[in-house]
Amino acid sequence: MDNRHNGSKGYLYSIVLAAVLGGLLFGYDTAVISGAEKGLQAFFLGAADFQYTDMMHGLTCSSALIGCVVGALLSGIVATRLGRKRSLVLAGVLFFVSALGSMNPEMLFFHRGEPTLGLLWMFNLYRVVGGMGVGLASAICPMYIGEVAPANRRGQLVSWNQFAIIFGQLVVYFVNFMILGEHTNPVIEQIGQGVNRVAAGSDTWTIDTGWRYMFGSEAVPAALFTILICLVPESPRWLAMNGRDTKALAVLSKINGDDKAGEILTDIKSTSSERRERLFAYGWLVVFVGVMLSVFQQVVGINAVLYYAPRIFGDMGMTDPMANTVMMGVVNIVFTLVAIFTVERWGRKPLLIAGSLGMALGAFGVALTFGAEGLQLLTMVSIMLYSASFMFSWGPICWVLISEIFPNTIRGAAVAIAVAAQWVFNFIVSSTFVPMFNMHLAAGDNFGHWFTYGLYGTMCIVAALFVWRLVPETKGRTLEDMSRLWHKKQ
Repeated sequence: MDNRHNGSKGYLYSIVLAAVLGGLLFGYDTAVISGAEKGLQAFFLGAADFQYTDMMHGLTCSSALIGCVVGALLSGIVATRLGRKRSLVLAGVLFFVSALGSMNPEMLFFHRGEPTLGLLWMFNLYRVVGGMGVGLASAICPMYIGEVAPANRRGQLVSWNQFAIIFGQLVVYFVNFMILGEHTNPVIEQIGQGVNRVAAGSDTWTIDTGWRYMFGSEAVPAALFTILICLVPESPRWLAMNGRDTKALAVLSKINGDDKAGEILTDIKSTSSERRERLFAYGWLVVFVGVMLSVFQQVVGINAVLYYAPRIFGDMGMTDPMANTVMMGVVNIVFTLVAIFTVERWGRKPLLIAGSLGMALGAFGVALTFGAEGLQLLTMVSIMLYSASFMFSWGPICWVLISEIFPNTIRGAAVAIAVAAQWVFNFIVSSTFVPMFNMHLAAGDNFGHWFTYGLYGTMCIVAALFVWRLVPETKGRTLEDMSRLWHKKQ
């Protein structure tokens, strides 16, 4: 095949492969807490200068999300001024620093192994630094892939970013499982509303050391990502919008072939002549739709499952919660592949609506069966249905739409706001899950269980209605088409 006229698929795929490692780190960083959180909780329950409560633990498990919000908000400015490539290098450095700091938060100011309130703040600071890397990567990786990919492959290639996120979660589930080995997570006993203690006989290695190895393991993929991203080209659309037409044309030619590259460059220039347009230059609806896509991706509650999977499976009475978590990760991978291979054929809206309804069915199933004697298998199936439905719909398709739905001239700022909204609601859902899940109206009841998943199921129904009524189908459209689409809707 003549790459000069048709472009090089190998070149395109190598670029995308390096970029989606940012998605893998995104998944790795956000899910590493699932295996480490019980050991971490037990460690800080040993503090003498403060009482570590359920609310504190929920906030600690979710503290990285504060950094995600900050990183996402800054992503528009950073991606516009530094470019997509250098922004991703910065994200990789933040991942690396966070991994080492979370593993050993005492390394600068504290004595190792002595839990104190000051050490809790320091640990959370390192998690916030990693969260900033996640926030940058979550906004800029799909943006970068969307800007280098041809229109007829964009949905599939951006979906690979979600595959990398889920694969990163599966990898860290497996790494946590291997690190734990023959050791066990500590048993946490509730001694009051929101107050706990470590049960006698709990494995001390997990409390003292295991969670450290889990957080530190992220340093390896973080270093690899930082090195590889230095080898990819800058986004041709960013180059063109900053007057570097020759470099932009060179990248476009390698990807699309010489003839097509010229057409694409002309189209980019025609829709970016006013590249400093205000955010609402195309009306409020496009920004509203983008933000609400992010909001619904979180309020359906998926991250409450992804972050706390071992705890949930343990509460269900499963004998090996970590193995069940790995199995869920495999199911997630399989159904993410469903989205990748159907998004360009079936379109974005049908997948989102079908996934919303499947999630609703799964969530209501969990609400009705969780804790019921003899129904553990049905609860497990419901959780798997809930998770699998997310993975072929809201997981990848939300990122596809966010990367392509905004016109070129407002994409940086609009993506930043949409992704920041996503992380704000991720934080709200994740930090409230443990106290909400543990709510009781009377001794021994399961009110918190059915209320939590009943709420998530209801949000899934609302999400389906939102997509049906307001989200446009973008299958097969170029990024430059978005300007024309939203102008017509004003």
